[in-house]
Amino acid sequence: MSTVLAFDCAVSGQGVAIVRDGVALASLFEEGRDQAARLLPAIVTALAEARVAKADLDLVAVTVGPGSFTGVRVGLSAARGLAVGLGLPLAGIATTAVLQAQAPASDRLVVAAIDTKLGDWFCAIGDDPAPFATTAEDLAARLAGQRCLIVGKDVEPLVRMLQSAGVDASEREGPPDPAVLGRLADETGVEAWAARNRAEGLPRPLYLRGVNITLPNGTRRTVE
Repeated sequence: MSTVLAFDCAVSGQGVAIVRDGVALASLFEEGRDQAARLLPAIVTALAEARVAKADLDLVAVTVGPGSFTGVRVGLSAARGLAVGLGLPLAGIATTAVLQAQAPASDRLVVAAIDTKLGDWFCAIGDDPAPFATTAEDLAARLAGQRCLIVGKDVEPLVRMLQSAGVDASEREGPPDPAVLGRLADETGVEAWAARNRAEGLPRPLYLRGVNITLPNGTRRTVE
């Protein structure tokens, strides 16, 4: 029996779940961008709802991106602190992998999609787990002739653009489900994650590209 604390801050808002042997004992989602202030209280709430003590946890799981630069950093920082502080392994799973896993059974090609807010999308297609950045136009060319299910939060504009380009696309709306994240982490196994942490170190962020920031003196630079 393994108990997983799983949370996501990578897309919009935050989701937290307590999962034991694949079953969600508690799961909550909150909108808003101030995850740095709200994540730890949400974790405390989820633990209380699940009636699970921190000492009963076996694994911490977090989405590592792609997604919001700030959200990914907040989630990973909290996950690393909790894992080290509690002496637990840390599972890092791509946000797109969680979205793909929460898609309903379908004969359509599943495409995970995350709006970058910069005019393009982070996507992963079908059995290929590697996420990539793409425009709607390039994605339409890649999906031509296929029946697709687009999974993610606020994906309706992308679906409309794909449909206007002639792609047979439908949508499954929703943010990454932290309960699905917990189940994915548990399927790999606590010992497997512990071995990976020892061999590779704790999970690192998956940004796909640098982020442009403005310094106090007005200059801009790219942060990897």
